[in-house]
Amino acid sequence: MARIVMKFGGTSVANLERIHNVARHVKREVDAGHEVAVVVSAMSGKTNELVDWVQTMPKVAGADSPFYDAREYDAVVASGEQVTSGLLAIALQSMGINARSWQGWQIPIKTDNAHGAARIQEIDGSDIVRRMGEGQVAVVAGFQGIGPDNRIATLGRGGSDTSAVAIAAGLKADRCDIYTDVDGVYTTDPRIEPKARRLKKIAFEEMLEMASLGAKVLQVRSVELAMVHKVRTFVRSSFEDPDAPGMGDLLNPPGTLICDEEEIVEQEVVTGIAYAKDEAQISLRRLADRPGVSAAIFGPLAESHINVDMIVQNISEDGSKTDMTFTVPSGDVDKALAVLGSNKDKIGFDVVQSEKGLVKVSVIGIGMRSHAGVAATAFRALAEKGINIKAITTSEIKISILIDGPYAELAVRTLHSCYGLDKN
Repeated sequence: MARIVMKFGGTSVANLERIHNVARHVKREVDAGHEVAVVVSAMSGKTNELVDWVQTMPKVAGADSPFYDAREYDAVVASGEQVTSGLLAIALQSMGINARSWQGWQIPIKTDNAHGAARIQEIDGSDIVRRMGEGQVAVVAGFQGIGPDNRIATLGRGGSDTSAVAIAAGLKADRCDIYTDVDGVYTTDPRIEPKARRLKKIAFEEMLEMASLGAKVLQVRSVELAMVHKVRTFVRSSFEDPDAPGMGDLLNPPGTLICDEEEIVEQEVVTGIAYAKDEAQISLRRLADRPGVSAAIFGPLAESHINVDMIVQNISEDGSKTDMTFTVPSGDVDKALAVLGSNKDKIGFDVVQSEKGLVKVSVIGIGMRSHAGVAATAFRALAEKGINIKAITTSEIKISILIDGPYAELAVRTLHSCYGLDKN
């Protein structure tokens, strides 16, 4: 017998028929004798609708300002998961399974006070554990907790993944299964490279890089939590028949296991290729090369909540001037240029240039730590295809390359092939 947390995303609970299908997945694990907790998202599209209602209400009410109370935002948008958890509990009860729904505040999942983007601070799972021991299935509304002000607090978009991993850690679960509309983590996006392979296992660090660099399978914070608390996490498909062969396998169910590096016996040099579209490059020309100039640039950008990624600095021959180039999401370019313009005197640059429509392609693998020549292979392969590199950043287990947007798919396929990821 094991203790399992099962999480189902919006497409998996999109309508009543899909919720019944989820109940069949849960019943399979209950019938196998496992203790089960289920975490659910809102039905597909429901959160977007609720957010739109919140943003539109001030206009309808004739307010001069579009701003609203973030605490009331949380009260509204958290209701989507409340509906799903109740409906799934009813479905399970109708199938003869002892189940009840839980809201975040009932557990309680305690968060900080950052409404709309709260972080989990503590989970007291003792009541759920007791009831699971008595054979009851806990159906938990994801994406939400309770803040220190005793108000509902939501965890930000994609927060149900984070809820599931945090609850798995709090309940000391043997496994956390993340059910989604894909059947695992692939070496790259199968829509771009049909030869992409589903990975049997991937290390926490690799998955963290994949998620932060463009892969949409899991939310970054959920992977961070899983790595910190060593929560073995499976990515599985809810669209497979719940009673298909192997679906009930406790140790090796179909999907991808995200686990500690030590569990992966045969480590590949490169595990996967990720990409992120809609990147933009900003260059500040002829800056004074002096202490504090970087702080003068990136401090105001950080205060304006603009996420800066790749940073490249070039020094002139005499060391008096420097050029600083960095990337931001395309949607933040105008905001970033305005911030830099208002701080021009303090920063001291001659001219600022920007370019949108770029793509960041990343090569990821824990095997890079012990293998030389991984970067050279990528550069050579891209050069042979005539793809120009605008910027490069590296870490122990990843190389990120900035290129022109139209070359994105060619670059992904080229890198996927040059490292042999298209071979079984």
